[in-house]
Amino acid sequence: MASEDNSANLPRGADWPSRLRGAWLALLGRLGADPATGQVSPTSGRGAAHPQALLIESLISGLPGAAIVLDRDGRVIAFNAAASGIAPSLRRGEPALITLRMPELVDAIRRATASRTPQRVEFFERVPLDRWFEAFVTPVRLANTGEANANILLMTFNDLTPLRRVEEMRADFIANASHELRTPLAALLGFIETLQGPAKNDVAAREKFLAIMQGQATRMARLIDDLLSLSRIELNAHLQPNTPLDLAPVVKQVADGLQTLARDRDVTIKVAAPPDELIVLGERDELVRALENLVENALKYGAAGKRVDITLARNQTRGGAPEARLAVRDYGPGIAPEHLPRLTERFYRVDVADSRAQGGTGLGLALVKHVLNRHGGRLSIESTPGEGATFIMHLPLRTGDSAPIQELT
Repeated sequence: MASEDNSANLPRGADWPSRLRGAWLALLGRLGADPATGQVSPTSGRGAAHPQALLIESLISGLPGAAIVLDRDGRVIAFNAAASGIAPSLRRGEPALITLRMPELVDAIRRATASRTPQRVEFFERVPLDRWFEAFVTPVRLANTGEANANILLMTFNDLTPLRRVEEMRADFIANASHELRTPLAALLGFIETLQGPAKNDVAAREKFLAIMQGQATRMARLIDDLLSLSRIELNAHLQPNTPLDLAPVVKQVADGLQTLARDRDVTIKVAAPPDELIVLGERDELVRALENLVENALKYGAAGKRVDITLARNQTRGGAPEARLAVRDYGPGIAPEHLPRLTERFYRVDVADSRAQGGTGLGLALVKHVLNRHGGRLSIESTPGEGATFIMHLPLRTGDSAPIQELT
């Protein structure tokens, strides 16, 4: 008796183990399985037994936030793509508590199931990253599904992480700003009390104290000015400037304006720029302020090198787009590598005492970063201890070809 080869009747494109597994699943009632591949469809499993599982999944798939639907026994009926980001191991038909192990969320599910009233809860995750979430657990009763399938739980999630981070940044900012203002204010109050009391008739002490008070008042004024400038830039961060601007006159204006400070520090400022125009779309005052901060920092903290170089050149990004490269290099003590990633944070200082002695507010580089972000550019920093530091402003060019650099001063 000849045997028949039935392999031709089985679906192509799958190996034998997968095809055999698909057949067994079909025999066991897992109708969502593909006999050819053995793969279970997204709506298969124990949770797919719900008569309205497909409808529920279609509804929550259109929600922008994470959503999970559970049956009355706490098994997963459906979930959308955003929910997978919160709980990657979610599986339809499996108990939700296997994956959702946050105690606050578990308690909210149990309360909602027992009382049939909506519950709201906030919870915090540390793995893989620190994240905050707000969850709403809402009991829903479906019509025309039978008593066994009528009661379900709809869970929706809001990611509170950006809001919490903004709140933390605001709290840190207020604390730092208050501290920076409180220090010179306390000094002013102390000197005023001294001048009104023991040093009331002491001319020499009065002159000395008044000079110190003027310095502290100037520091407060600079801090307030930097805070207001930073606030204005952040307010307009979403509005990219569209005024054509040649960078060479900006460099010349800054270099000329800081010659007095350079002479006081016994430092020479050298400027190099190409002969042709380098046109960017920018806000002149903001770019002047940003470059002033970089050059002033170089004159103050790199004065030991006796020289500051400002180099304007045409460059290209890694993607080949034309950009202006405006570098400010000093030959001072340099900056240790561990400080470089944090230099643009507000109120961050490598040396707090030295910064305050130089009249720094701790906001200069933060302001530079925000100005460049608004202009579609970026700030890069290169430094080797003992060899100075280079702060580079990268700004997208509107048009232009490469050109040689010529000495301006």
